Amino acid sequence: MRRYGPAVLLALVGAAILRVSLFSDLYLRYVQVGLRPYLVVSGVVLALLAVVAAMLVRTAGEQEDPEDPGDPEDAENPESSEDPEDLYSHPGHTHGPAGPRVAWFLTLPALALLLFPPPALGSYSAEREADRRAARGIGTFPALPAGNPLDLTLGDFGSRAVYDSGRSLTGRTVRLTGFVTRDADGTWYITRLLVSCCAADATTAKAEVRGTGAPPVDTWVTVTGTWHPEGELGSDAAWPPVLDAISVRRVRQPDNPYEKR
Repeated sequence: MRRYGPAVLLALVGAAILRVSLFSDLYLRYVQVGLRPYLVVSGVVLALLAVVAAMLVRTAGEQEDPEDPGDPEDAENPESSEDPEDLYSHPGHTHGPAGPRVAWFLTLPALALLLFPPPALGSYSAEREADRRAARGIGTFPALPAGNPLDLTLGDFGSRAVYDSGRSLTGRTVRLTGFVTRDADGTWYITRLLVSCCAADATTAKAEVRGTGAPPVDTWVTVTGTWHPEGELGSDAAWPPVLDAISVRRVRQPDNPYEKR
């Protein structure tokens, strides 16, 4: 069985990648939409390599002669014969033609991704990134569409609230969707993580919600409300922006939990 180790590992990793990218939308927890084709191709290639590796191992095994008596000198001198496994033994570790046994530990992350895909980043990651935001500079923003309430991303809402010299949010009712984060003093925020490529480069966009109690942390909600200006544009006092809530509605986590940065 150990001879098939590399093939098994390739198959597990390939199946895990296809599980999250081809047969579901779980890949959106980790990378942007545009990377899906690359994930699918990678999974297919790994699966094919697993089949090829298994066939090569099987062919090599069939070519061995199990009735080969071996070297007659070995029969007369048993001490000179060695177990093939011993040829790959060294103090502290043992491995055979299929590679070091420790490589089997690589099956654990592959099985975890295949059977128990990790969830999307949540409040813990948002809190770690809360003080890191890009300074975009004060300026004017494009006009907002007509109508109320207006659906906005948290990234757009935060940028306009903190940097828009035209105050385009004034008098507008907006609707924001994100998950709940909370400070130790009870202040709570509607939060979303912004990514450029994948979850590894995530940063935080959030808005303080006032006028209603906080749902449980990490609950996904849609908050409808109006912008509450605070502090000078571009200042620390203006961040995070404040939203006076009119309504808060619990929603299911979207398939793509991240916003495009």
